[in-house]
Amino acid sequence: MVDFQASAGPSLGVEVEFALVDRDSGALACVAPEVLARVGHGHEGEEHPRIKKELFECTVEVITGVCTTVAQARQDLAGSMREVQIAASASDAAVIGAGLHPFTPWQALTISEGERYQRLVDTIGWPARRLTTHGVHVHVGVRSGDKAIATVNSLSGSLPIFLALSASSPYWNGQDTGLASTRTKIFEAMPTTGLPPHLHDWAEFNVFLDTLIEAGAVETVREVWWDIRPHPGFGTVELRMCDAMPTLWEISALAALAQCLVTEIDRSVDHGETPTVPREWIRRENKWRAARWGVEADLVVEDTGHTRPLREVVDELVDRLHPLAQELDCADELADLLRITAEGPSYIRQRRVMADTGSLPEVVSHLRGEFDESVRAEGAAGT
Repeated sequence: MVDFQASAGPSLGVEVEFALVDRDSGALACVAPEVLARVGHGHEGEEHPRIKKELFECTVEVITGVCTTVAQARQDLAGSMREVQIAASASDAAVIGAGLHPFTPWQALTISEGERYQRLVDTIGWPARRLTTHGVHVHVGVRSGDKAIATVNSLSGSLPIFLALSASSPYWNGQDTGLASTRTKIFEAMPTTGLPPHLHDWAEFNVFLDTLIEAGAVETVREVWWDIRPHPGFGTVELRMCDAMPTLWEISALAALAQCLVTEIDRSVDHGETPTVPREWIRRENKWRAARWGVEADLVVEDTGHTRPLREVVDELVDRLHPLAQELDCADELADLLRITAEGPSYIRQRRVMADTGSLPEVVSHLRGEFDESVRAEGAAGT
């Protein structure tokens, strides 16, 4: 039996996977060991507490501590991102945030050292070997395991909104896939991924987990890679479906949405309400639509099949959550969701660059510029 280490309130933690690219060619650069050695120097064990390795040596993960507000998480991320940026430049590399690199083939990349990563590839094979994806994970604290399960059940209906607003992977292996988020479809090839099953309570989650461990399907809860999952060790609900994004303001906007929605569900349970759980086929259809068309999708909003433009759904969501966002001190960040729908998420911006230049290296240069400007802007705001 896994115990849920409950959080006192809606704490916030953000994890972002960034890609390292060659400064000249824009191709993925497997220099993470050098970058991690530089940022780790002087820390305990020569490892940075907030900057970690990932499956491939072209990736670093930046994580925050336990935060109370989105602004605090944003500041935390910004500091680590600057460190990665400086360390990468010493290896003639730069940093980008995107769900997939537009053109570097996965066969050209090296896997990070470590028994866990080698076992992952040996066990799963091809789906793991091509997992050159980059995502954003947002943790929000909840006060019990049963509440975590109720939140996972209900919030799974909102996952297409997170996916559409974060979508940043229209290109893969040099081709436009036609999708807004190709990363989503690649990640779904892994076991224990995708939308979570409907579970009744924390006890049933333990039955599920015990069954998979006994069967040898997973070793720990860390290998349950659902789009949204309870994280018992942190006492959080973890939203995992977002593509990596190139800017801090976009990451912060999605973090604000997560904190608001989890808090809203938590309070509805306190009031004796049973959170709405969408039907399975509607969840799956809407996730597909978000991965395919992004913010241009029409979402199924009723069992009758009635649909509404995703942009309209976001407008109403921001308006409904505004009072709660003010209370959580993230109203400005939540309002930036409207900026995303107006200007277009990264997949739209990338396609604009490609239409203008016909060059995928120029798309990478654009992503790099957005990352650099975001870090500069955060530094200027903090002075």
